[in-house]
Amino acid sequence: MSRVSGPTIADVARAAEVSTATVSHALNGTGRVAETTRRRVRAVATALGYGAPGTAPGTGPRSRTLGLAVTTFAGSPWNFVAVSYFARWLTAATAAAHARGYALTTLPADRGAEALWHTLAVDGMLLLDSPEGDPVLRALRARGIPVVFDGRPAVPHPQDVWVDNDHAATTREVLDHLAAAGARRIALHGGFGREHYTRAVAEAYGAWCAERGRPVLAVRFDPEDAAGHALDGVLAGHGESGRPESGRTEPADAADAVYSLYDPGGRQVLAAAARHGLAVPDRLLVVCASEDPAYASTEVPVTTVTLQPELIAETAVAALVARIERPAAGGPGRHTVPAGLLPRASSHRPGPPPGTSR
Repeated sequence: MSRVSGPTIADVARAAEVSTATVSHALNGTGRVAETTRRRVRAVATALGYGAPGTAPGTGPRSRTLGLAVTTFAGSPWNFVAVSYFARWLTAATAAAHARGYALTTLPADRGAEALWHTLAVDGMLLLDSPEGDPVLRALRARGIPVVFDGRPAVPHPQDVWVDNDHAATTREVLDHLAAAGARRIALHGGFGREHYTRAVAEAYGAWCAERGRPVLAVRFDPEDAAGHALDGVLAGHGESGRPESGRTEPADAADAVYSLYDPGGRQVLAAAARHGLAVPDRLLVVCASEDPAYASTEVPVTTVTLQPELIAETAVAALVARIERPAAGGPGRHTVPAGLLPRASSHRPGPPPGTSR
């Protein structure tokens, strides 16, 4: 009768991201090891069942618990639940997990939660917006915990599963929509994170502009820039009336439309437009990727793009549970959820009066 071997010191070292010597010192109370490292190594060893006979990673009883982490800025003390996309994702994922008999644990995004990445007792993890070099993903892979991603991982492994929108197709739909409304110089308000979403949209935007000979007007989004000062450069050259200043022609690179990629971005664009005296939509067209319903009731209702967070969450939870319960049947791959353009007044210029031409 063969004996099932338990986790080794090397397994603990990989999961804790330290050397085997550090594990030995931490567990034996020897050597020069920082107390925080010593506690983390011991917690990892306990979570893996190191030293318990007849146990091995992944062979213990299921916890019937799924984990969730937003790792775009893992370790940064930011409240992602305040963002409509993540709030709606979390609500839908909780319902989907409960419907399948699982609890859902959400990890905070601050540095104090780092030990949880190595010790959290879950059957699988949902990772949202995982960037290149993601420390949470590295710890989960070392522990052999199944993962399903919202958004393509930066460096996919052969067996990875992720759920995402077709960001290239969505970007082209937005840009075509603005061009059809008369926009000729469309600025992209983004470039904040390092996740796949940001890169995919920026690449599609650049390709669309190149194909049509349009200028690339990239503006870096800043979550603290409530007044939209980052947009001043691409909106410059207009007087208070929203027309070029007296004696000047409109700059060739002044934007007549903005596509903002993040939830607060639409409000920043509106604030910048008001400061420059640009009436929306007469002088500036606006589209924002956001799940915030308040955009439907601003003074000029803002056209938004929904990434369908509820459908993405449902699909991701179903895929993760399949990986846990039927690992042999759950293969790798991408699940694509269509995004949706919700046109409103901010991206439609009023037509000319009857009997006139534009």
